[in-house]
Amino acid sequence: MKHYSPTDYVNWLEEYKVRQKAGLEARKIVASFSKRFFSEHVPCNGFSDIENLEGPEIFFEDELVCILNMEGRKALTWKYYAKKILYYLRQQKILNNLKAFLQQPDDYESYLEGAVYIDQYCNPLSDISLKDIQAQIDSIVELVCKTLRGINSRHPSLAFKAGESSMIMEIELQSQVLDAMNYVLYDQLKFKGNRMDYYNALNLYMHQVLIRRTGIPISMSLLYLTIARQLGVPLEPVNFPSHFLLRWCQGAEGATLDIFDYIYIDAFGKGKQLTVKECEYLIGQHVTAALYGVVNVKKVLQRMVGNLLSLGKREGIDQSYQLLRDSLDLYLAMYPDQVQLLLLQARLYFHLGIWPEKSFCLVLKVLDILQHIQTLDPGQHGAVGYLVQHTLEHIERKKEEVGVEVKLRSDEKHRDVCYSIGLIMKHKRYGYNCVIYGWDPTCMMGHEWIRNMNVHSLPHGHHQPFYNVLVEDGSCRYAAQENLEYNVEPQEISHPDVGRYFSEFTGTHYIPNAELEIRYPEDLEFVYETVQNIYSAKKENIDE
Repeated sequence: MKHYSPTDYVNWLEEYKVRQKAGLEARKIVASFSKRFFSEHVPCNGFSDIENLEGPEIFFEDELVCILNMEGRKALTWKYYAKKILYYLRQQKILNNLKAFLQQPDDYESYLEGAVYIDQYCNPLSDISLKDIQAQIDSIVELVCKTLRGINSRHPSLAFKAGESSMIMEIELQSQVLDAMNYVLYDQLKFKGNRMDYYNALNLYMHQVLIRRTGIPISMSLLYLTIARQLGVPLEPVNFPSHFLLRWCQGAEGATLDIFDYIYIDAFGKGKQLTVKECEYLIGQHVTAALYGVVNVKKVLQRMVGNLLSLGKREGIDQSYQLLRDSLDLYLAMYPDQVQLLLLQARLYFHLGIWPEKSFCLVLKVLDILQHIQTLDPGQHGAVGYLVQHTLEHIERKKEEVGVEVKLRSDEKHRDVCYSIGLIMKHKRYGYNCVIYGWDPTCMMGHEWIRNMNVHSLPHGHHQPFYNVLVEDGSCRYAAQENLEYNVEPQEISHPDVGRYFSEFTGTHYIPNAELEIRYPEDLEFVYETVQNIYSAKKENIDE
């Protein structure tokens, strides 16, 4: 009902018809995604049919949410693709809002609003809104006001109304506000800088900073800055190297100021107030006066996104690729002509195999990016040429591919394969739970991988079946048969890609979806037989 005004007349029958039509269209599209994109990641232009849908987008999103809320163990493949589509739709909307926000004049400086857009873009399926985050900050402001009354019951900040932008001029009165803030934030609410888990993306998401009451210098500073300004203290953000700070002016109004006329506040360090020299001690180096200057919203957001980008590069595993993609999208929304980031985006798309679903035309996202780079910086000709060559080679290989590889358990060459897709297994050495989604009669990895993984030290080496498994920690692994055993107490595997391969969890095993069953047509029967044998043996042990 939040999408309708109670004062407007609505023809509910017509609204129902539109909603019903949108629901049918949504289900039709979701049902088509598995067949179209099973063998590869959803390509960057794979959502074109969604963008051309008629009718209110909210109805389409509502149907996707309905699919995600279906009974937990069924319709896993539908949920997998519904989640991807919903993720895409919401990110597009948030990115458009961010671009509009960045077009506003510099005197409109809502650092919190910009930070919330970043939070929303990286967490599009979470219920995050500026209104809710502001309400939480308002509750902290109320606690500060309560403490401030004990310091000075006639303090002018206590008379401020919500939404006012009044500022207090007297330094002593400002100091009283900061003292009250430090007590509430760090002593009463126990906010603190996250030194133990510094390199965690959650430290940069404002809704998580408020929930977990911890963050890194830039996120803690934005929270501190927002509260201080609501109470009339005109703090300003300082893009200090290695440690984001706030500055508090101590000079007379209208006077010519230099860096020594400010006190610098370390929100990460419990609101500690620093001199210029102490700032240099904080990072262990001398810096120029220019680095003590105030920065605008766009520069602050650039630093936040830059931190996320560094985390995406730092992790270097499949789970981090989404963070890397999201941070690149955000950075390029602010600075669309950054050549090095465009090159990184092209390499990432190439690595993930994001290609068009039809006709293998050359108008690919990757080639578009490379062409844009070449226009911006002809000096990048070598790097661009390398990526173009490999992109075109990939397309040629795709043209030559001959259908789906079908693996029949009845083939003589597969006689040693003991386990089947859909079975819940346990790794004997590392103890993790997993589900099998593919197998090979022998190890199919290259010599370098075999050497790095020390496969030759196994009793049967690489001449044994190997299994593709989805692990409960969110990783995908390739495990030797001798290292796996049946899990006699099977449980759901909470891996984000389960729905890509399986349609349902029965309580004992996973049922492959249509695309996986085509590749392993005889495995499902083997799963039933295996599960029956496991539970028969288990029952005999109980009887004994």
